[in-house]
Amino acid sequence: MRVAHDTAALAVELTDMAAADHRTAVHANSDDPAEQLAWRRLTARHGDRLGEIMAEYGWPTAELVGEEAAHAAWLIAQHADRQLDIQRRALQLMQQAVSGGAAGPRELAFLRDRTLVNEGRQQVYGTQIAGVKDGAPVPWPCEEPERVDELRATVGIEPFDEYVARFS
Repeated sequence: MRVAHDTAALAVELTDMAAADHRTAVHANSDDPAEQLAWRRLTARHGDRLGEIMAEYGWPTAELVGEEAAHAAWLIAQHADRQLDIQRRALQLMQQAVSGGAAGPRELAFLRDRTLVNEGRQQVYGTQIAGVKDGAPVPWPCEEPERVDELRATVGIEPFDEYVARFS
């Protein structure tokens, strides 16, 4: 069956892209401009490919490509920081998938925050970290900072303090 073969190949392609992403993510904020550029080129290539995949298949859900490859698609969208059109499309398709029960709200929340920050807007769930001040991670500005933990709980994300403790 051609479709099953295509989606199996797609699953492998997505997981391979995520593995390459994991291997090179350390270069994202490297002091070496060549390493940073290599990271940007990789994420741009992956973003372009995810755009093609979304055009052909819609959002690559776990039902379509398996749990690992669906997570890989999310990671690729998350790191398409210089391709807002790709992030916005992924956000839209993933929202539809979540509404239909085919994707999880936790990953959607991270992608929503990432896209908002990349648009220069305030995030909702406090998932995106701007930097570190006095040894503590500081989130990009949030719409409702006093409600962040409450909002995080609604999508299955641990409280902010627990989340950032992992980065310390």
